[in-house]
Amino acid sequence: MSDSETVRAATTPETRGSAPALPQQALEIAAGYAFTGPALDLGALMWDGKCLPDAQIRIPLPMLNRHGLVAGATGTGKTKTLQLIAEQLSAQGVPVFLADIKGDVSGISAPGVSNDKVRARAAEVHQQWAASGFPAEFYALGGMGHGIPVRATVTSFGPVLLSKVLRLNQTQEQSLGLIFHFADQKGLELIDLKDLRAVVAFLTSDEGKAELRNIGGLSTATAGVILRSLTAFEAQGMGDFFGEPEFDTAEFLRTADDGRGMVSVLELPAVQDRPQLFSTFLMWLLADLFHDLPEVGDADKPKLVFFFDEAHLLFNDASRAFLEAITQTVRLIRSKGVGVFFVTQTPKDVPADVLAQLGNRVQHALRAFTPDDQKALKATVKTFPNSAYDLEELLTGLGTGEAVVTVLSEKGAPTPVAATRLRAPESLMGPVEAAALVQEVKASALYGTYAQAVDRESAYEKLQAPRGAKGPDEMGEAPEAAKEERKGAKEEREAAEEGRAAKEERSVVEQVVGSGMFKSLARSIGTQIGREVTRSVFGTARRRR
Repeated sequence: MSDSETVRAATTPETRGSAPALPQQALEIAAGYAFTGPALDLGALMWDGKCLPDAQIRIPLPMLNRHGLVAGATGTGKTKTLQLIAEQLSAQGVPVFLADIKGDVSGISAPGVSNDKVRARAAEVHQQWAASGFPAEFYALGGMGHGIPVRATVTSFGPVLLSKVLRLNQTQEQSLGLIFHFADQKGLELIDLKDLRAVVAFLTSDEGKAELRNIGGLSTATAGVILRSLTAFEAQGMGDFFGEPEFDTAEFLRTADDGRGMVSVLELPAVQDRPQLFSTFLMWLLADLFHDLPEVGDADKPKLVFFFDEAHLLFNDASRAFLEAITQTVRLIRSKGVGVFFVTQTPKDVPADVLAQLGNRVQHALRAFTPDDQKALKATVKTFPNSAYDLEELLTGLGTGEAVVTVLSEKGAPTPVAATRLRAPESLMGPVEAAALVQEVKASALYGTYAQAVDRESAYEKLQAPRGAKGPDEMGEAPEAAKEERKGAKEEREAAEEGRAAKEERSVVEQVVGSGMFKSLARSIGTQIGREVTRSVFGTARRRR
């Protein structure tokens, strides 16, 4: 009997040979989860203090791109819930991204260990548990950790997200945007933090004051604040996150040779003292995916499910414009086949406009020890649909590995609220050994591409070169270099005139692809002869892949 047939049998009181008929209210809840298409199994329904294994609680696979929320107090089992969902998505051929805040998600790559607790839980929820590891790639921000380094250039990261990391106010954020605009126009490539610091230092120098006046709206004092923030940020060792080779987020969309979705695990314990950084960096990853992916509408299954852990850090002290950009990204990325699950302690950590986009909810236990806890509990209850449960009492009495669930049905309507005893993950519930992790990372096909940092010529080197009296378009070049470039340009024009007849025989496409401009733009989005970078709602640069 298939899973769907089992669920329908359990919800029919007169089914011969079935388990004892469920109470009427439990029947109504279970009927809301009797899906006919592919779905992920979360666990078994709980009613009146009992686990009812014949009533399975599930999430339709096509609804995973309608986003979700996993919430609950510390120690209630949120990480294991992420692991459970990630395993089943991978088994269905859906790639997954997981942020490993505490360092214990790496076990998803190794088979789990059977013990009395696992066997008891599997028996309670009628789970056919079998130890299994899943295909995984391990990453670390800027190489601070064992994983493959994930880096971004300052240009692609953009002024809005960088302002969030540097804790700049609105005026300073707008000023940083003008600095990026200036660098884009002048072809000063912002690869790492020293490039941006060099541009700001130039604009505040005697030589750059004219340029500072030309771009308008940027005071010397504000530029000084930005420069000091950058210097302090880099002094804390955070400069390693910015540079090349820049990570291609399309790597997250891969599947393994056996068809299972690749689980991308981003290791973050090394940057826990900079929570603003890793939460904002996760937003960059999501924004970069949003830029590159085509519209797919409603697909049979997501292209990627992205778990955004410690989500409250992203929203803390965020400007209104920043929150609007997040809301817009979350709303629109669904149609590109990406589901986003925010993971945090209470729903009130997520702004209402974002929370309204989250159709799937897994709420673990909440604590109510203080007046603030009581207020948060009441606010959480109000975010759920009408329920047959006393949610205030239920949410404070849930055990580890139990949660209140409501998801979107196959028709897109919310399912009844269901108290659920969750299944046990089949992979290792804990970290893999460090030596095994390092070995797995170095064996990855991506290691050779991203492991070694590259520091090519960019804004810092150009502005460090000797400068004489010259126009802004020649900034960053020595007078002799400028003469050589003009001489070279003249020779190129003469050669172009001589070879015009031959070139006219080539197709338009061949001319474009073979041109120096095309090659330059392919190498870098900001060049000395380049145009201003096209930027998104977050100010991030659109990369040409």
